[in-house]
Amino acid sequence: MRNGVGYSETTEHARIDQVPLSHLSIEVGHFYMNEIANDMDQVVNEFRRIVPLVDAFITSARVQFGQRARVSTCYLIDDYFQPDTEPRAILDKLLTAADETGLRIDYLARESACAETKPFADGVPLDEPLLLAELVAARIVAEPEISSSTGRRPPTAESGWLCNGRRSSLDEPTQAMRVQPYRPPEEFGRREHSIFLDVQLWSKYPEIKNGHSEIRTKWSCAFLASVWHLLRLGMLRNDGAAVVVPQPWRSDDGWPKRWSEMPAVVQLNPRAAPFAAYETLSMLPKRYLGIEHSVRLILDHIDLDGDVVDQIVERGRRDEVPVTVSRKVTERLSHLLLKGS
Repeated sequence: MRNGVGYSETTEHARIDQVPLSHLSIEVGHFYMNEIANDMDQVVNEFRRIVPLVDAFITSARVQFGQRARVSTCYLIDDYFQPDTEPRAILDKLLTAADETGLRIDYLARESACAETKPFADGVPLDEPLLLAELVAARIVAEPEISSSTGRRPPTAESGWLCNGRRSSLDEPTQAMRVQPYRPPEEFGRREHSIFLDVQLWSKYPEIKNGHSEIRTKWSCAFLASVWHLLRLGMLRNDGAAVVVPQPWRSDDGWPKRWSEMPAVVQLNPRAAPFAAYETLSMLPKRYLGIEHSVRLILDHIDLDGDVVDQIVERGRRDEVPVTVSRKVTERLSHLLLKGS
């Protein structure tokens, strides 16, 4: 049976690709495109501040996983919401700032590849696009309502909204000539008080294509960030195959004119530890606190391929430095929110 991002047979176990794994993947900051294009002083200052923090976390990883701990660094390019920029103009500035400050960036990734990328067969990219975001969205399992649905608000698969509890009574229809007391939203599994979160995963909009109107999907930043974390944790497969294979890049290769012509993940450092890892750390401006809170909610509601989860857990157990890998992916994420950003 084929479903979502995984592959399973009722009569036999299908082959699940093993992606190379580091112990820790460190995301080294994030900027809007216009910040890189117009405010290089900010980029340089931020990178300069991040360098000693990366060194500290590498040291910490060696304490946790041993002196041979595998640690890689990565940077996510914000090309999904700003696709009209020129890759060379952005990447030359970004990598120059990294060189000047001594910040090592092992891998560059495109945010738009978290929505749609090219699948691989035996390590070779295929022409048929892989709608990665749609595959992940198909695995979302929303929380059931405490009481039966009123029918006013459609389910997550239709509405594109996901929450961690019961919405307020304002979402329910009222009966004519009857005043209904207000009921606040309620977080499922709360302790004393609720922290209710309602996250938009996507929106729909019409687009004229070849003279015909089509309904297109625009994925939210929070949802694409969730896919990004799953890629970094090595959790996604398509019919058992890895969905992303980092492609090597040399300084004399040059950059294409359009972001879509770049691989999903580019390996800048030929000696880098693997892109995916047992655990991730994201160093981000504090303005992304809301996004990362939303990411944790989304990931807690994704039914991941059990065979892939089993594989990663077992690989951690058999690693040269054994790693206890949680089956709950949100327990494998860490964040460092940078002040003043």
